[in-house]
Amino acid sequence: QVQLVESGGGSVQAGGSLRLSCTFSTYAHCLAWFRQAPGKGREVVALIEALGTTRYANSVKDRFTISKDNAENTLYLQMNNMRPEDTAMYYCAARRGPPCGLEMGDFVYWGQGIQITVSS
Repeated sequence: QVQLVESGGGSVQAGGSLRLSCTFSTYAHCLAWFRQAPGKGREVVALIEALGTTRYANSVKDRFTISKDNAENTLYLQMNNMRPEDTAMYYCAARRGPPCGLEMGDFVYWGQGIQITVSS
């Protein structure tokens, strides 16, 4: 099993920045951030594979950056130029082996979620 714990959530004004962290208990080939806004489905925000390949949702490209520190077993999401539409619960997700899909069902392990609120 992979245990995931998110931190770093909170509130920010539009145009501001936040960084999310997620500690993972053991190796996972695929690590991702998802988000779920009220009344909407859970969608992928960004994904990073074991060798560092990254993928992003179109809505966050050039604003968000996913990264990881394998020595610290920590996944990050740097969020810049934030918008009110980024308001959501953010979840860290992991999958032990490849391939790395972009759907909820592709991930087995989930963090508890952390709230991000962006005010206009």
